[in-house]
Amino acid sequence: MAHSADLDLFRQRIAEALPSANIPTLLLLLYQFTGDEYWLNPPLIPVKSGWGDNDSGGLADELQTEIRNAALAAIISWRRGAQVAKQDLSAEELIRMLTVSEAEPIPPEYADMMLHKLRRYSGAIPDPVSLPEGFRVLIIGAGMSGVAAAIRLRQLGIPYIQIEKQDSTGGVWHSHHYPGCGVDTPGHLYSYTFASGDWSKYFPLQKEIDDYFNRVARDFGIDSSIRYGTECLVTRYDEETLTWHSRLRLPNGTEETVVTNVVLSAVGGFTTPKWPNVSGLRDFDGPVVHTSEWDPEVALDGKRVAVIGNGASAMQIVPAIVDRVGALTIFQRSRQWAAPFPKFQKPVPEPVQYLFREVPHYEWLYRLRLSWIFDSEVHEALQKDPAWPHPDRSVNAVNDGDRETYTRYIEGELAGRPDLLAKVIPSYPPFGKRMLLDNGWYRTLLKPHVTLVDEAAARVEGRSIHAINGETHEADVVIVASGYDTTRYLLPVQVIGRDSRTVREVWNDDDCQAYLGTVVAGFPNFYMLYGPNTALGHRGSFIFTIESQIDYVLSVLRQMGEKKLVEVECRQDVYQRYNLEIQQMHQQMIWSHAGMSTFFRNDRGRIVTNSPWRLVDYWKLLKEADLGDYRTVPQVDSRLEASVEAI
Repeated sequence: MAHSADLDLFRQRIAEALPSANIPTLLLLLYQFTGDEYWLNPPLIPVKSGWGDNDSGGLADELQTEIRNAALAAIISWRRGAQVAKQDLSAEELIRMLTVSEAEPIPPEYADMMLHKLRRYSGAIPDPVSLPEGFRVLIIGAGMSGVAAAIRLRQLGIPYIQIEKQDSTGGVWHSHHYPGCGVDTPGHLYSYTFASGDWSKYFPLQKEIDDYFNRVARDFGIDSSIRYGTECLVTRYDEETLTWHSRLRLPNGTEETVVTNVVLSAVGGFTTPKWPNVSGLRDFDGPVVHTSEWDPEVALDGKRVAVIGNGASAMQIVPAIVDRVGALTIFQRSRQWAAPFPKFQKPVPEPVQYLFREVPHYEWLYRLRLSWIFDSEVHEALQKDPAWPHPDRSVNAVNDGDRETYTRYIEGELAGRPDLLAKVIPSYPPFGKRMLLDNGWYRTLLKPHVTLVDEAAARVEGRSIHAINGETHEADVVIVASGYDTTRYLLPVQVIGRDSRTVREVWNDDDCQAYLGTVVAGFPNFYMLYGPNTALGHRGSFIFTIESQIDYVLSVLRQMGEKKLVEVECRQDVYQRYNLEIQQMHQQMIWSHAGMSTFFRNDRGRIVTNSPWRLVDYWKLLKEADLGDYRTVPQVDSRLEASVEAI
C-alpha cells in the first residue's frame, strides 16, 4: 500500500507520461489490469498506420483520451494494491490481445514463445543444474553474448571461467565508437529478457548500449570475476581426458593454459574488420581509418573526406559528420534499401522512462508488441512465390508492395534530384541485402558539398581515389566503412577438435556450418553463440536468439549432469541433415536471389550468416536439447573400475 504523499507524486508522474505513451500497449495493460473485455473491442481496436510501433493506434483523439484516463485510474488502483485481474494470461488470451494491439492476426503458435518472454521479463529463473565436482566451463568473451551466458551459468550454479580480451564488457559496443554508432533495433527490444534497459532514446547510441551491458554485468555480480585483457589463442580438445585445453594470453603478455570440461564461445561476429580490395589504400597520403577501429584524433573539420562503403556503418557515420567536413565523397559498391526511421534520435521522454520503470507490466507488454513488429512480422514476405511474374524486382506480391512503398519514400526524400534517384534505387528486392534505416542518409546526399560516386573505389594514388568508372576525387582523410569478415566464424580463436582437426579445416575456411547454429560435429563439449545461420536477416533483436542458444546449452549441461555424461558430440548425420535442410529453405527465400551480392553468402554462394527460420520456430528447436542428436559418453564409475581391476 503506497503512502498518500508518494501516491500523489506517482499519480502526477504517470499523468505526465501517458500523453506520450503507446496507445496499443495501454489497451493491453487495461485489459490485463481490469479484465474488462471493453478494451479489446470496437471502437477501441487500433488501426495499422505509419511505421514502427504505431503510438497512436490510428485512433481518434477522443478515444485516445478515454484510454489514457482509464489507464491512469487502473495504474493508480494497482499501485494502491489492487490485484491484476489477468495476472496469468492463457495462450488464447495473449494471442487475442496481441492480435487486437498489432491490428493484424498473430499466429497461435507464437503464444508459447510470448508467454516464455513474459515469464523471463518478470524474473523467472530456471532450476539449478547439478554437475560433478570440479566441472568447469570456459566462456570466451564478455560482450552481449558472454554477459548473458555468465549470468545464466551463475544463476544455475555452474562453475565457469570467463575471459575478455578488452578491458571491459560490451563487446562490439565497447570497441566501436565512430560518430553516429548506434543500434537499428529499438532499445526496449535490444535488451535482455531478464534485464530491462532504462533507455534515454528509442534507438540508443553506442555509449548508452555499452553502459547497459556494464550495468547488467555489475547488477548480476559477474563483472568482478571476468578476466579482462585476456585472449584465447588456441583451444584444443584432449580425447584422452575428454577436456578442453585453452591457451590464454594474459595482460602482461605471458601465457597460461586452463583445462575445462566445456568451452562456450561468445566471440561474436563483428570482430574482424573487412578491408576492401582497393589498390594502394594503405599507402594513402593521409589518415585511413576503418569504422571498427575508429581514431577520435583524426581531424575531420573542414577536411575533404572520402567514405568507402555505403552499408550500415556508412549510413550512420556519414550523416553524423557531414556538417563538420569541407567536402564528402561516398564510393558505393552497390545500392542499398533504407527504410524510414521516424524515431531516429528521438528521446524517450523522461516521464515515459518513469512509466517503464515504475509500471513493469507496461514495459513487458510494450516489448511483446515490438517483438512481433521487429522480429516476426516480415518473415513471410521473404519467401519466393514461384508463380510471381516479376522475380527480377521482387519475390512475391507483399515484397513488391514493400518495394513500391520504399521507392516512394526515397523519391519523396530526393524530390527534384533525378540524378541521385538514378544512383540510389536498387534493382534487387527489398530485404535482399541487410535492410537499413534512414539515419538522414538521403537528406545528407542533397547537401551541396556531398558527392555520391555510383561505383566502388578501385585504386588510390597519393591523395587521389579512382573509382572503377574512371572518376577521380581528392581527399585528405579516408574512412573505410566496408564492414566485417562475417562469413568466417570463430576467426579470432584457433579451435582444434577431434583427430586434431581445426574448425577452419572442417569448414574449409569460410564454409561455416553448425547444428542449430550452436554445435559442430567433431567438436565435443564445444558450443558457440552467434554461430552460422543464426543472424536475423528479417530484422529483429538478436539478443533473444542468443538467449535461446544459451537455454539450449544449459539443457545439454543439465542432461549431462542428470545422466552422468562426460562427453556430448553432435552426430555427423544430424549435422549434415540440418545444414542441408536450412540451405534448401534458403533457396526458397530472398537471400538466394541472383540479382545481388551480399555478405550473407560465402565465396561458394552458400548462405552462411542468416537464419531461414521464423524466430518462433528456431526458439522451439532450442527449447530442449534432444540427446538423441548426439553421441554421448557416460561417466565411468571409479568404484566399478577399481573392483574390475581387483578381479
